[in-house]
Amino acid sequence: MFKTFLTRFIKDERGVTAIEYGVIGVALATVLGVVMYTGVGGGDGLVDAIGAAFTDIVTAMGGVDPSGA
Repeated sequence: MFKTFLTRFIKDERGVTAIEYGVIGVALATVLGVVMYTGVGGGDGLVDAIGAAFTDIVTAMGGVDPSGA
């Protein structure tokens, strides 16, 4: 009886696709996290680049009067 159950369990492929998609999702999330925070080739990551761009914008607008006068 146990041998029959074990054989059926090993041959059962239901849910395998969902597990594969889950593994692919985790892999993509890991790659995106690495690229966004460390960059490719050890350079600045995307988060750092966006932060630097906004800092440059704020610095460039330092002499602008917000009231428009």
